[in-house]
Amino acid sequence: MSTASDFMGDELSPAERRVVKREKRMSRITRATGPLTAIGLGWSVPVMKIAAGDDARSNLRALWQSLIVPLIGIVAFLAAWAALAPQVQTSLGTVPGPVQVWQQVGSLYDDYQRGRQDRVAFYERQDARNAKLVEQGMADRVKTRSYTGAPTYPEQILTSLKTVFLGFVLATIIAIPVGIACGLSATINGALNPLIQIFKPVSPLAWLPIVTMIVSALYVNASDAVPKSMVVSAITVTLCSLWPTLINTALGVASIDKDLVNVGKVLQLPTHKTITKLVLPSAMPLIFTGLRLSLGVGWMVLIAAEMLAQNPGLGKFVWDEFQNGSSDSLARIIVAVITIGIVGFMLDRIMAALQTAFTFTSNR
Repeated sequence: MSTASDFMGDELSPAERRVVKREKRMSRITRATGPLTAIGLGWSVPVMKIAAGDDARSNLRALWQSLIVPLIGIVAFLAAWAALAPQVQTSLGTVPGPVQVWQQVGSLYDDYQRGRQDRVAFYERQDARNAKLVEQGMADRVKTRSYTGAPTYPEQILTSLKTVFLGFVLATIIAIPVGIACGLSATINGALNPLIQIFKPVSPLAWLPIVTMIVSALYVNASDAVPKSMVVSAITVTLCSLWPTLINTALGVASIDKDLVNVGKVLQLPTHKTITKLVLPSAMPLIFTGLRLSLGVGWMVLIAAEMLAQNPGLGKFVWDEFQNGSSDSLARIIVAVITIGIVGFMLDRIMAALQTAFTFTSNR
């Protein structure tokens, strides 16, 4: 059965059909602008618009600002780095330039490949030995051990990500409920505000010894999945990163439209319904702003905690290379610095994408 749109489609000329298709493509591109910008790919929007037949001049100008100008800045930085680095002498030699640092990226990748091969060879030898013992009727002597070789660079990155994620989740679980309570109740806010102002500026280096002693006393039966060193670093991250989320949540809840709260009172909504249906949707933009700030703070705190406590992760890698004192150490430290920056940027973009997905407005 034919519809009205089918008849209208038949009546359109080829030129009009092209216009309709172009408008549909532009509509899809417009809908994708927010998510692409949130994940750092906003520069692709002008490219897609040009491909769809939109005005080339305005889109080229947008592409210049969103892609070409940042690339020029990066190239200028690399050129200045390459020119000035050889002029600085350190105890480990001259400061490595971009080429030397890139060479160490390849070296770290080669170390990773060798580490994987050693791990595979270790388990193959272990399996062969255990199979031989079983064949000889000595199954009681079969032992299974975990590979204890030095962690590779990607494994240290993964360890740091697991630790910051654990600390960030703990901080979120604490900060959002407390922030909601502070935003809804002036009494609770007045009671907790002095404590927040006192503990908010405390450095992770001050928290770390206290956390280490308490965790060592309480976390006696440590599991392999969550070792004691990870718990220490994660709790330190929690103590330093929960404040932005707590403060922004309280501010967002306290600044919601009072008419919404009055509607909840008129409808006699229970407290949990008021929070989930009225308070949280209104405060969500500020809550996500706090979460993004907390994640950034947590990532910075984690590196310092790992360096000081010598817990596995990128911080320990930096400290070990500094202590190593080889000719390649400085270049490897710079690799770690760049890695820390890139990972931090990616974490922020992930939070920005989640903010775009779960809120009507977002501050990118």
